[in-house]
Amino acid sequence: MSQSELDQKHSAKMAKIKAARDKMMAGKSDGEKGLVIVHTGTGKGKSTAAFGMVLRSIAHGLPCAVVQFIKGAWDTGERRLLTTQFPELCQFYAMGEGFTWETQDRQRDIAAAAKGWEKAKELIADPTIRLVLLDEINIALRYDYLDLGDVLSFLRDHKPPSTHVVLTGRNARPELIEAADLVTEMTLVKHPFRAGIKAQPGIDF
Repeated sequence: MSQSELDQKHSAKMAKIKAARDKMMAGKSDGEKGLVIVHTGTGKGKSTAAFGMVLRSIAHGLPCAVVQFIKGAWDTGERRLLTTQFPELCQFYAMGEGFTWETQDRQRDIAAAAKGWEKAKELIADPTIRLVLLDEINIALRYDYLDLGDVLSFLRDHKPPSTHVVLTGRNARPELIEAADLVTEMTLVKHPFRAGIKAQPGIDF
């Protein structure tokens, strides 16, 4: 087949794809809807992707808020950036004290998670905040530090229509996945930690 024939075949294929795409988009609503978004799975990148959404929102001038349920004791790059460069557009609350194996105190972890959830409810209910990130809340739900029914009912009954809520962490509960509008599962293929390489600034935190 000549180069000209290949080009014509490619153009015809792309025209069909565009027509199908245009037809699909014609059936979509122009209205905006606040989404419940879940990032879960064993792979790296759940919080990273969520903070990317926070930065996108900030770029559009949309107020955001972050509640960290587990990593609160960490000095992370995203925390530094958001609190120093965008304090007027992003509220940041580090409520956790570290992963549960670090505190080794279940009641203390439950108390920290409950405090984080109270702050999260306050932020979600505020209609001026367009996106709320609940970082690592799935871990708190997995260990029953928070009541799943309470979280689901609050998101269903009290989240303003235009507010996006992003929930990250491994082992998202099936009920949360069912209730969410958008769910992404990060799959672990390869990780440097297994090769003896520790977490690094700029890559992991």
